Amino acid sequence: MVYRGKEKATVEISLLDSQQDAFIPSYTSLDQIQGHVALKTQLDTKIDQVYITFEGVVLVYVEKVATSSLTNDRSKAFQCFLRLVQPMDEATFPPSNILEAGKTYTFPFTFAVPDKLLPQTCDHSAENDAVHQAHLQPPPTLGDPLTAIWGKSLMDDMAPDMSIVSYAIRAKITKGWLSNGRHNIIADNSKKVRIIPAVPEHPPLAVQEGNEDDYKLRTEKVIKKGTFKGRLGTLVIESAQPRSLRLPPPRTASPCAVTTMATVNLRFDPASPDTQPPRLRTLSNKLKAATFFATTPMRDIPARSSDFHYSSTRGLYVETIPLSSRCMSTVQWEKHPDTSPPRRASALSTISTSNPYTPAPSSSYKEGQNYYTAHMLVPITLPRKDDGTGSSKIFVPTFHSCLVSRIYVLDFYLTCHTPGTSVTDPTMHLKLPIQISAEGSGADTRPSISEDEAQAIARREGADFWHPRSIAPPSPEYTEQARLSSVAPPSPDYVESPLGSERRRSIPEHLRAGSTSNIGQSIGGLRAEESLPPPDYSVHTSGRPNVSSPDTR
Repeated sequence: MVYRGKEKATVEISLLDSQQDAFIPSYTSLDQIQGHVALKTQLDTKIDQVYITFEGVVLVYVEKVATSSLTNDRSKAFQCFLRLVQPMDEATFPPSNILEAGKTYTFPFTFAVPDKLLPQTCDHSAENDAVHQAHLQPPPTLGDPLTAIWGKSLMDDMAPDMSIVSYAIRAKITKGWLSNGRHNIIADNSKKVRIIPAVPEHPPLAVQEGNEDDYKLRTEKVIKKGTFKGRLGTLVIESAQPRSLRLPPPRTASPCAVTTMATVNLRFDPASPDTQPPRLRTLSNKLKAATFFATTPMRDIPARSSDFHYSSTRGLYVETIPLSSRCMSTVQWEKHPDTSPPRRASALSTISTSNPYTPAPSSSYKEGQNYYTAHMLVPITLPRKDDGTGSSKIFVPTFHSCLVSRIYVLDFYLTCHTPGTSVTDPTMHLKLPIQISAEGSGADTRPSISEDEAQAIARREGADFWHPRSIAPPSPEYTEQARLSSVAPPSPDYVESPLGSERRRSIPEHLRAGSTSNIGQSIGGLRAEESLPPPDYSVHTSGRPNVSSPDTR
């Protein structure tokens, strides 16, 4: 609570649902947030307006590391991507807007957590429309240590201090105007809430083969007999992106752990017909939580961590969580004769499957030879505070916003043993993309139509279907207007009429070749104003971001 001036006005925000006593209330998409704001002043005070808003903001900064410590600096960005304003009923205000000293005035509010942001929230240039659609999904609360909770315990959401996504109910009282044209705020207060939006499971990623990608769905390794004894064969380990890990609604105490299944497929191509496959030892898996953040809008979905290294406007923070380690010595190999043509590399498939399949032959495989296969079904379970491990980690759904993104990578490490050899047990590594999705609470606060309205719409659509349509030729004023364009490409400055006319049509400035006035512009000052619609980027033609801090008016 902030006091400004001699009025000493107090602002208290209270919730009216079952979470009114919660340390940090939690909500998901389409949930209603209901409560009231109580105002009290120590002196009779005339006010202009009471503003009650539901706001979502992103704060990001990136350290600029230089060779000299005196030149170290940081770039910052602030975006208010959500701002819902509560309409005020004039009947709730006192006569002449004068608050009597010592009297409490109550103003109710109701907000619905949106399941999608307004289009102007993401107005920067992007590689494709899918990036814009991803940026219009509300991000989850992230990076604020006071909002990462499990019951009444503070948890770690594995986000750096450099990126914060925060939601809050904010109330403020204004009286008069300042010399700079802004409202004079005599008191304001805010109450933080935790938002975990409902996130559906998306299609698997299309992982391309290459060493630069952060994912590896297939690995081959030559198994040797010894240091100078030749090789036993080639071992292939392959898998596909598993189904998503689905989080329950934030207010649901689910007794079941969040689990999914992954299938690891093995193939061994022996160097000689009498060679047996190696005996498997352990299979361990880890989960990596990668947070990408930037002070300029991201034009694409983050795919490679190398793009965020050594940058003055981008950063990356990764945490690794060990999940499990299992003994695989009982896995049985199955021998196959070569009676079918080689399959394509299933690891490059974009279809996520948990069904076993036979990996493609290795690079050293010779047609006509026998080979061996094995399959391992591995459960993937997120650790919880009450599962006996005492984990302090809390997970948020996979998301991508203009300034912050969170993705997850599943690492598999397989070790095998070759009896009678003097070499170190070989280890093979897979890196699979995996998504964490989230369920909604089932509430739907979107406006609905009545049965009579639905019937009226159906009758109107039916009438339009049977309405006769004219197939007569168009009237003369709409015909004979076509013109053939010139075969030669037009010059950058004008287009000649094909009929020899001297009339020239100027090319718009923003379409001229080499014009970059509307390309690559960064975000600008992003402040929440009382009289503005939901905030968005304020773009400056200079292309340089106008960085600002949250509005504290």
